[in-house]
Amino acid sequence: MTDASSPPSATDTAAASDRLSAIDVFRGLTILEVVGHHASGMALRHATPGSLTHDALTILNRSLHFAVPAFVFLSCVVLTNSLLRRFNPGQYYWRRLTRGGWPYLLWSVLYILWYVWTGQRDAASLEDPQRWWTWLAYGKGSYHLYFLLVALEVYLVLPLLLPLARRRPSVSVALLAGLAAQIGAYFLNKEVLHLQFPASTAFWYVLPITLGVAVGARFGEFEDWWRRRRVILLPLLAAAYALYLPVALAYVRGERVTPLIYSTLSWTFTALVALALMGLAHRLQRGPDRVRVAVATLGTVSLQIYLLHPAVLQALELWRAPLGPPALMLAQVVIYALVALLVPAILGRALLRTRLSTWVFGR
Repeated sequence: MTDASSPPSATDTAAASDRLSAIDVFRGLTILEVVGHHASGMALRHATPGSLTHDALTILNRSLHFAVPAFVFLSCVVLTNSLLRRFNPGQYYWRRLTRGGWPYLLWSVLYILWYVWTGQRDAASLEDPQRWWTWLAYGKGSYHLYFLLVALEVYLVLPLLLPLARRRPSVSVALLAGLAAQIGAYFLNKEVLHLQFPASTAFWYVLPITLGVAVGARFGEFEDWWRRRRVILLPLLAAAYALYLPVALAYVRGERVTPLIYSTLSWTFTALVALALMGLAHRLQRGPDRVRVAVATLGTVSLQIYLLHPAVLQALELWRAPLGPPALMLAQVVIYALVALLVPAILGRALLRTRLSTWVFGR
């Protein structure tokens, strides 16, 4: 056993580095996107509408709007790959409840109290049962917590897709069939279900779920598949982005857009981004050690960063809003983003594998 107080040897460092997988790299890349997306959203509140800075920030913000589908995709990849090897229903659902359900409930309550304490919500709202129902049933305790609710729903339905996973469906077919099923789900909701917040349910993520199951079933083959298909998928991603961005910009400006067109372009763009991120994660896994380890290390505490960074950003904004000339304002936003990324990351790494971490973060 190595003395914890002594510096690790080169062999120890290499072994730890090797344990940082492409999945960790994917998580790291995606959590960087999450913090960038939310930091750009904060900057937009202080940029002058119609200015070049405001327009550039809007483009950046909409371009980085793919985290939840990417994380749903990754969850399905990891769990499908694991469940195909061994599925114990009791153990599976208990772990999902303790690792997903408890953190969702805890952090929903914490953020509800945080918003009241910081004056972002009226204290009287705590006495309204309907508000509590909306916060907890739809992931509205804070703007980012709906992902945890979606993840819980994905955990529930994923074992039902194991018969499909055992057939090891083609990733290319899953992409096309998943998009068709997603459009079908859109019309089912429009005509029959009328969900109040469809994007806060797994129903809105049929495509990344389908794609994740297919990739998870063929995970060992994914790198070769990506290498062969990227000459088609990367131009397709560029085309999807070119079509998606103008519609997304019109949507945030309050202009009239066709919901089905906007949603279909968003689903297509985010699904292709998820595949590209997985391809990039595998590429970085074989790339420069320093970059890979830095990104993958962030990935090992991505949940901690995800849960904590909005409060850090809000606290910094309330303390000193990013104002002034564009260059100064943007520099301040970048600093705030780095603080919101690194403080939760350092805290998460410090608590990793402790009982407190299990109670607070579920792992």
